[in-house]
Amino acid sequence: MGETDIHRKWIVRIDQLLNQRLRGQRIYIGSDLLVYYQPGQPRRFVVPDNFIVLDCDPGPRRTFKTWEEQRTPNVVFEVTSRSTKQEDLVFKPKVYEQFGVSEYFLYDPLAEYLRPALQGFRLKNGTLVQMDAAAGGLTCETLGIGLRLAGTALEMIDQVSGELLLTEAEDNARRASQLRESADKYLQFAEQQQQIADQERAAREMAEAKNRQLEEEIKRLRGESQNDDNV
Repeated sequence: MGETDIHRKWIVRIDQLLNQRLRGQRIYIGSDLLVYYQPGQPRRFVVPDNFIVLDCDPGPRRTFKTWEEQRTPNVVFEVTSRSTKQEDLVFKPKVYEQFGVSEYFLYDPLAEYLRPALQGFRLKNGTLVQMDAAAGGLTCETLGIGLRLAGTALEMIDQVSGELLLTEAEDNARRASQLRESADKYLQFAEQQQQIADQERAAREMAEAKNRQLEEEIKRLRGESQNDDNV
């Protein structure tokens, strides 16, 4: 795990964002889990902060053994800290190249140990080659996700919809806010309709009152005319 609260926070947050984005799919999403990659060699393991394995049972595991799963991680995210910088930049990429990891991303939430603070690598001819940041962002082609920094905070964006990825709690809060907004708009519309109906009713009542007054005036005039004729 990261050496500070902020590193732990971001490892958890990335896991939550990926789980929400990929929910319902046959994809395993691991976080801070021992990944063993050589049978009979218990010291041959690596611990990615966050990783994705495509076409894999999403059920919980105590460890991930590549020879039993017949799968290896496809995408890896590392939250880099002072104690993990060397490992993230030197040791882990070599292991991930052995796995055939398609894309590898490093993020330094403090912007102290990586320059730039967000970096990406893509596998080419068996080697993880650093990506060029387009307009300050990176693309995870495997997952269809864009990555960018907002200040020092990492943001993930759905490449199809362009929407910012949210955790389940954030998405539920957004939906609740949208429902409240829709309810407020409906109530406002209903109030406006009621005001219109009240105005129309008042106009009808006024017209009816005027008609009654007119009818009474006509009756009065007729009565006076008859009295004049009688005289």
